Amino acid sequence: MSTFVVRPARTSDVPAILALLDPWVQRRILLGKERVTLYESVQEFVVAEAGEQIVGCGALHVMWEDLGEIRTLIVDDRWLQHGVGGRIVAGLEQRARDLGLSRLFCLTFEVEFFGRRGFEPIGEQVVDADVYSQLLRSPDEGVAEFLDLAHVKPNTLGNTRMLKRL
Repeated sequence: MSTFVVRPARTSDVPAILALLDPWVQRRILLGKERVTLYESVQEFVVAEAGEQIVGCGALHVMWEDLGEIRTLIVDDRWLQHGVGGRIVAGLEQRARDLGLSRLFCLTFEVEFFGRRGFEPIGEQVVDADVYSQLLRSPDEGVAEFLDLAHVKPNTLGNTRMLKRL
């Protein structure tokens, strides 16, 4: 395999991000995103690029003053076990620190992967009641997943809510 770089996403990367995302949406593992939503949030994304091919992506979504979420972390199957996911997460963690965040959340099936990077499974009480009531006002489905609101995507598949303190 050739080398790859992790860089901020550009609007021209959105079709490749959608192509990476689609198989996971079809298997009901990740939430689908409309093309317009990806364009609106492209500044949250980094991509892993090998030559001219996008081989991975991930996003950092700010949820609160001290809290962000790593979301839409995807690595092309041919690039698994080559350090792509780890480098994407490291880049997103640095962005989180640069923004002043002190905690990162993820909702994942890849418990071992995130565990090796310092994330730990969490219960339901991650924010105090006042912050919880504020977050309830968010229209973002990822925030609703963070709050474990079953009306968004019931956790019937057994994914795990994890948190890392930076």
